[in-house]
Amino acid sequence: MGGKKSNLLSLPVLSVVFLMGYVYCTTVFVFLHDWLALNSSLGLTNAIIFSFLAFMCLIAFFASVFIDPGGVPSSFAPEMENPQTKKGKSQYCDKCCAYKPPRTHHCQVCRRCVLKMDHHCSWIGNCVGYANYKSFISCIFYGSVASIYSTVIFFCDTLHREHGFGSIALKLFNVLSGLALIVLSIAISSLFVWHIYLLSKNLTTIEYREAARAAWLAKKCGQNYRHPFNLGVYSNLKSILGSNLLKWFCPLAIGDVKDGTRFPISND
Repeated sequence: MGGKKSNLLSLPVLSVVFLMGYVYCTTVFVFLHDWLALNSSLGLTNAIIFSFLAFMCLIAFFASVFIDPGGVPSSFAPEMENPQTKKGKSQYCDKCCAYKPPRTHHCQVCRRCVLKMDHHCSWIGNCVGYANYKSFISCIFYGSVASIYSTVIFFCDTLHREHGFGSIALKLFNVLSGLALIVLSIAISSLFVWHIYLLSKNLTTIEYREAARAAWLAKKCGQNYRHPFNLGVYSNLKSILGSNLLKWFCPLAIGDVKDGTRFPISND
């Protein structure tokens, strides 16, 4: 618990929390209020929608921070006759002095092996891995939608109202806020699109680099490479997001894969 508390108090994590609060307050109480007025039905509706997106993003963010991505069980031992072990290449970790399951990698920051490790994210002070990948995906999904929503509200407010930008400070505030929202929208949306691509292929960020090299080597030999865990787009999405489509948008709902040491493999 102490480690999780220190993650929450780290500068990058606190910066994200501050940024969320800043974007929410300026969007609702400045831009939206100036544009539609919060006491109007349309203004209140937009405020409720944006508040829901911000709340879901915050829940998903804290879930990504506090949920352990998954460590290798002490009882784990590779099954040499298991076809998954052969395809996934269970290996021995010299740093942990133990075998690690397929798709598991050692994190230099966390100093341990993480199940289905995607990457270590300083912004959540945690690894993105098997147990918190769904929360991370939900966080950047709601974050991208909320930031785009906020940017639209900002431009609507700027274009549809007569602002008397009398002071330099007010002009600077609007310019900097607009630039920050645009950059934030592009950055988070690009990250979300990238991870949707990885989801569709059932790849982690680490596996993408490995797969790119394997595909290049296979092409040189006149062969085709297929990622062993690629089960098809829908099955890949379902393994992370779950079978119930309604639960796809819930940051805390778990996907179909329940064991971070074993994953279904393609028969191709």
